[in-house]
Amino acid sequence: MAAGNPIVTVKDYGHIIYHFAEIMDEKEITRNRLASLAGMRFKVADWLYKGTIERMDMDILARVCFVLDCQVGDVIQFCKPGEDS
Repeated sequence: MAAGNPIVTVKDYGHIIYHFAEIMDEKEITRNRLASLAGMRFKVADWLYKGTIERMDMDILARVCFVLDCQVGDVIQFCKPGEDS
């Protein structure tokens, strides 16, 4: 293989932006309260709030949406390549 040719090509598929913190702050629900009401560990509520969660458990997502009285699209946003938000 010639020098400078990548072995793997990375394509930009866009990115995900989380809005858990905005919704939680708006509804005055702390991470501790969310963890308690949704039956999850505080660490998971903290990851959601900070937007650092790497994998989303659909059951947890359903519980969080129930507790926050919101839709999935209210807390998770997909941005196409080149879009900012």
